[in-house]
Amino acid sequence: VRLMVVKHRSGWGYETLMREVSDSLHLRRFCRLGLTERVPDESTVRKLTRRLGAEVVHEITRELIQKARREKRFRPRAARIDSTVVEADVKYPTDAGLAGAGVRALAREGCKLALKIGEKRTAVRDRSRSMGRKLRALTRSIRRRSGEAKAEVLKLTEETGQLLEQSIKEARKLAAAARRRARGRGARTKLRAARRLEELADRCEKVTEQIRQRIAGEKITNRLVSLWDPDARPIRKGKLGKPNEFGYVDQLCEITPNTKKGARGFILPPTSQIGNPAENTLLPETAQQLRDLEVTLKEIMVDGGFTTTATNEALEELADTVHIAGHQEPGSQRTRRRRRRYRTGAEGRISHLKRGYGLDRSRLKDNEGHQIWVGWAALTYNADTYTTLG
Repeated sequence: VRLMVVKHRSGWGYETLMREVSDSLHLRRFCRLGLTERVPDESTVRKLTRRLGAEVVHEITRELIQKARREKRFRPRAARIDSTVVEADVKYPTDAGLAGAGVRALAREGCKLALKIGEKRTAVRDRSRSMGRKLRALTRSIRRRSGEAKAEVLKLTEETGQLLEQSIKEARKLAAAARRRARGRGARTKLRAARRLEELADRCEKVTEQIRQRIAGEKITNRLVSLWDPDARPIRKGKLGKPNEFGYVDQLCEITPNTKKGARGFILPPTSQIGNPAENTLLPETAQQLRDLEVTLKEIMVDGGFTTTATNEALEELADTVHIAGHQEPGSQRTRRRRRRYRTGAEGRISHLKRGYGLDRSRLKDNEGHQIWVGWAALTYNADTYTTLG
C-alpha cells in the first residue's frame, strides 16, 4: 500500500519506483523496509495491484476518513461533487488504425499458439505489409481534402476491414485446432492461449462491424476504441481543446470542514460507469457513500449539469441545503458568492488530482483496472490531507 502511495505521489513507473525506494533512506522508512531488506520486484507489485482490487482500496480510503474523524477531530461540514473524464491509456483511435492493430495482434498471437501446438498450416498469416500499404494510401487520400478523397477513404477503410476479416477466420480456425489438441501435458496452457486468441478475435470482429456500419452510414453505438482496453469509450464534453476524449467518466465528492478559500478535505471513493453517463446517473452511488460514512453536512454544492428533482431526491436528508450552480438561490450576495467560489474549487481539486496524483490518465487497462487506478489516486491524496491535519 505504501509503495503504491509513493508511486502515485511521484508519478514513477514500477521499475523506477523500486529503484528509488531501494536507494532512499526516507522512502525505505516510509514503506517500512529495513536497510538490509530486499525491495520487492516490480512484477510483484504489478500483480498485487491487480490482486488487491478496487474494493480493497476503497475500503482503505473509507477507513482513513474515519480515522481522521476519530483521531484528528475532522468534522465535515460541506461537500462538493463534480465529474471528470479519466482518459484511457490509448492513442487516438480510427477504424482503419484499429483494423491494422488487429491484423498485427492476431498474427502475433496466432504465431505463439501455432508454436505451442506444433501446427503451422493453420497459423494466422501476417498481413501487416498489405495493411500498411492501405493505411499509407488512406493517409495520402485524407490530405487531398476533396469529395473524391472522401469516397476513396471509405473504400480503403472497407478494404482494411476485409483484410481483418480474413485474419479473424484464420485465428478462429487455429483456436479450434488448439482446443482439439489440448490433451495431456501443457493442455491448460494451450487452452488459455486459445481463449486469449478467441477473445482478441471477438474484439476484432467488433471493429469489422464498426467499419461495416460506417460504410453503410449507420449510427455506431458502444464504439470500441482500443483492442487492449475494451471498456474505454469516446466521450464528448464540449471542450474546445479536447472535443473528443477516450476513457471513463468518474464522479468525485470532496468533504471539507468549511467552505473557506483553499478548503481541503477528503475525497470519497470515485464512482464510475462504462460509457458517458449523466451527472445524476452516478449521483445515487455517491450519495450512498455519504450515508455509509454517517456524516452530517450543512451544505452540498454541485454544478449546473445536475437536474433539480433527481439531485434533491438523491441527496435527501444528507445536508440542510443543496445548491446547484446557475440556479436561483436564497441568501445574501455574500453567501451566494461564497457558495459559488466553493463549488468552483471542485474543478481546481480535479485539476490538482490530475496534475499531482495521476488522475489524468489511467495506466491500467479495462474498467476494473481503471477503478483500481483512480482509487489509488484518491487514497494517495487523502493520505496527504491526513498529514496536514493538526
